[in-house]
Amino acid sequence: MELRHLRYFIAVAETGSLTEAAQRRLHTSQPSLSRQIRDLEDAVGAELLHRSARGVVLTPAGRAFMDHARLALSQVQAAIEAARRAAQPAKQKFALGFLTGEEMTWLPEAMHILRDELPNVDVTVSSDYSPDLAEALGRGQLDLAFLRAEPGFDLAYETVGQEPLVVLMPSDHKLASRKSVRARDLTGLPFIGMGSKAKVLRAVIDSYLRRTGVAVAPTQTADNPAMVMSLIASTRAVTLIPRYVEDLMPRSVTSRPVDGEAPTINLVIGYSKANKSPVLKLFLSRLSELVARVSARP
Repeated sequence: MELRHLRYFIAVAETGSLTEAAQRRLHTSQPSLSRQIRDLEDAVGAELLHRSARGVVLTPAGRAFMDHARLALSQVQAAIEAARRAAQPAKQKFALGFLTGEEMTWLPEAMHILRDELPNVDVTVSSDYSPDLAEALGRGQLDLAFLRAEPGFDLAYETVGQEPLVVLMPSDHKLASRKSVRARDLTGLPFIGMGSKAKVLRAVIDSYLRRTGVAVAPTQTADNPAMVMSLIASTRAVTLIPRYVEDLMPRSVTSRPVDGEAPTINLVIGYSKANKSPVLKLFLSRLSELVARVSARP
């Protein structure tokens, strides 16, 4: 008994016709197929198919044989696929995460660093809130992320950039006519505060406002740049936000630099100290090159 006998038997049983199975499923002649079925029945020692003018139906022995025949073929296919996978070792995986919006600046250069490894590595990319990225790093769901230095996580952080904060406002706001905005100009204006997912940024903003003696009462809070800009356009509020967000601004929103010494916030790369990925090791060894390439961009 050979595997082809099982395939032929299943084809006939499923179509209910020697002619249809031969022509449409097996691309062979009906006499040849009939011969293969007889050989199979001889090997089994029982009649598997009952032939009549109405077609072909399974005998009780055929019905019992059918399930096992299907299982045998599926196991053979599984064995083939397992052998093929073993002959071609699985690619390494490298999961990159980005604070939402930062991928526009850092992803192209990060992929350049990994370019020589890409044939051997499956790279996945995601963007999220900074605390969620830190949690994913700790769980091993990400290998490396561009985020804020979130406290409370057993992660290694390395600074890759320092961004000044700018004042974000509606494009037709009265402060938009100025080249820069002083901290005290924010007094009394509707202000968008940072939500719970942006604790590090919120701490930087609060520290700057305390240092300059400016008191603001947030009228709304938001965590991601898209929501911040939507609130600014709809409520005619202002806020302080890292400069990279300028790349995401719609026409209804504009920005101005902070007059004097602007507050800054660090962008870091984070990774688990326990991660032994060779791709991570390569990436970290070329981190200075990555930073230089981004810094050199116009």
